[in-house]
Amino acid sequence: MTGLINVVGGAVLDSLAEPTVLLVARRTAPPQFAGMWEFPGGKVETGESDEDALHRELREELGIGITLGGELPAETGSGWPLNERAAMRVWFAEIADGEPRPLEDHDELRWIRLGDPDEALGLPWIPADFPIVRALLETLASRTGAAQS
Repeated sequence: MTGLINVVGGAVLDSLAEPTVLLVARRTAPPQFAGMWEFPGGKVETGESDEDALHRELREELGIGITLGGELPAETGSGWPLNERAAMRVWFAEIADGEPRPLEDHDELRWIRLGDPDEALGLPWIPADFPIVRALLETLASRTGAAQS
């Protein structure tokens, strides 16, 4: 056995400094996930760093260049478990260039308001991404709360 498949995902925000919305993507495949929402991203290729993979994936899938922020802390050192064979690391990111479009693997993109957790949590997420969404909302809420105090 070769270990876990490394996957990267982007929590693309309108602003790393003062985020108000999050960009999410609706999958077209595989059939069991078609129509469900996720963080855009994909597999890390051999010899590629996780960060380089995220830049490549978001360019391929959405047509955007990004500025990376910090990583969303995961439950384990290898990332958020997706299944028994794969784990995903997620970074906050901001669009540096391009206009996001669903180019590969997605049929719709949507900006969701971070100030309304029900909007984010009410979407039909890929099951493995749902705990990541909760953690992201909690992380951003605590960061905003700390900034306002």
